[in-house]
Amino acid sequence: MIKVLSSGFYNTIQDIGRFGYGDIGVPVSGAMDMYSAKLANHILRNKETDAVLEITLSKCKLLFDKQCIVCIAGANLSPKINDKDLPLNSVKVVNKGDVLTLDKPIYGVRSYLAVKGGFQTNVVLNSRSFYRGITDEYILKKDDVLPTKSIKTEMSNPLSSVKIDKGHFRAITLEAYRGPEYELLNKEQRAKLSETLFTISKDNSRMGYRLEELIANTFESMLTSAVLPGTVQLTPSGKLIVLMRDCQVTGGYPRILQLTDDAINKLAQKTTNHTFTFKLSF
Repeated sequence: MIKVLSSGFYNTIQDIGRFGYGDIGVPVSGAMDMYSAKLANHILRNKETDAVLEITLSKCKLLFDKQCIVCIAGANLSPKINDKDLPLNSVKVVNKGDVLTLDKPIYGVRSYLAVKGGFQTNVVLNSRSFYRGITDEYILKKDDVLPTKSIKTEMSNPLSSVKIDKGHFRAITLEAYRGPEYELLNKEQRAKLSETLFTISKDNSRMGYRLEELIANTFESMLTSAVLPGTVQLTPSGKLIVLMRDCQVTGGYPRILQLTDDAINKLAQKTTNHTFTFKLSF
């Protein structure tokens, strides 16, 4: 097991998500940057469905009470084992009594800690993903204990590692498709949507990212309709909201764009004051 010595700001257990329950209002959830979460599991030769720890732009300190095999992928939050640097995207054997810390961000926003066999937290509606009102815990807290599988034999550090393209974290162009209400936009609105450099406001979370720049909203009110992660809504004020993994399952604002899954992953590695443009694919 792993004991949480310092929980950080907003750290959660996530897997690939909770599917098939939208009819009762249950969000999909899952890792914000699915690419990095799956990469960590892939390097460990885990199942891609195994649960990982999502660590968001914050200090986190973990105590291992038994030997584990781990891998960290995603954002570089200066990971260290017993104050020694821990390489990203590499397999590492962590021994009983070792302390893992993540602290100062070098690049990216969200980092993913995978353990061999995945974290063994409770399964609720076919997923281990934390979500308030669905799981007993919705964020990591100090003194929490995270169950892991036991390793049967003593191991030295393997050599498995992967080099990644850091463009994933630096991308300023996010690919999107037309949303159901895109055709209602006039020529000027469409041009502004594709030409504007948008800025992420301080109102950003696992539920959605609100953007600063405005696009005039001339639409009449509409019926509440289905939404999903990556849906871009145009609010009455003219601001855009990009829905993320913990978003609601329905919404009443025009759905003018839909991000690709790759674009959602890239956006998940951005935060307040970061900028990007939409690249429309038709």
